[in-house]
Amino acid sequence: MNKTFAPTFRQLRAFVQVHRLRKLGAAAEKLFVTQSAVSMLIRQLEEGLGARLFDRTTRSLQPTAAANEMLATAERILRDMDALSSSFRTLSTLERGRVCFATTPTLASFLLPDAICAFGAAYPQVRVVVDDCAPDQFISRIIGEHVDFGIGTPEHPGAEVDTQTLLRDQLALVCLASHPLACARSVRWVDLAGHPIVTMRTGYGVRPLIDGTAATAGVILNVVNEVSFMSTALWMTASGMGASIMPSAFARASNNASLVIRPISTPRVSRDISVVIKRGRSLSTASIRFLATLRSALKAKSP
Repeated sequence: MNKTFAPTFRQLRAFVQVHRLRKLGAAAEKLFVTQSAVSMLIRQLEEGLGARLFDRTTRSLQPTAAANEMLATAERILRDMDALSSSFRTLSTLERGRVCFATTPTLASFLLPDAICAFGAAYPQVRVVVDDCAPDQFISRIIGEHVDFGIGTPEHPGAEVDTQTLLRDQLALVCLASHPLACARSVRWVDLAGHPIVTMRTGYGVRPLIDGTAATAGVILNVVNEVSFMSTALWMTASGMGASIMPSAFARASNNASLVIRPISTPRVSRDISVVIKRGRSLSTASIRFLATLRSALKAKSP
């Protein structure tokens, strides 16, 4: 026996069929190959193993003792390989699978509902798991491989992850139609001076971006309320407690007819919402298809 010899799956399939059918022609028909191809595969197997597997008669092939001993192992190997192939096939065709990603509650509330409904309808056998986490936990969830990827706005993602822009947003002023700035087509940062403002807590979410931009523009904001969630800022604004500053996409998603959304310029401040993946990690077919569904849903909602 050749100690470096390893039977191929084609050789094992030919062996099992010949053992079952006792004829090269019948085995060839079963395997959709020529009889000479089956004969060659059996000969290669015998040469590699250093053992005769079939005694040839004028009417059929009779398995030897070595062949009978080998049969159960060969069948088990082929069963395992077929099961593995079937498993991968159902994953690639999304007949089963799992998508797990991290995001913050605020982003999830306006980015995901339409996409998750559409994906669930198209691929009901694929489970979608949303890991809603705090902004300061977002990157660590991805690097630690607790999730397949993340959807968020990392300010300093670091070298351990790659980002793909999903949506480019900008900061906007949200106010009631009766607000003095509601009639302006575009609001400048300097125009915000003196007006009561509702915004995120210090150091939380977009607040560092707001404070840094206001300072650069030479404006001291009159912050009358600080909140943890943009949804809270919206109802405060709708209740007349002050205009709020937030990403325009979130404000538009609220569909609150009583609120006016005006972009803030000079300077205009953009913020990318990105797909964040651990560097060197590949996404599954299910994850790729989910992100394609999400992009389509966002495109359908874009103004």
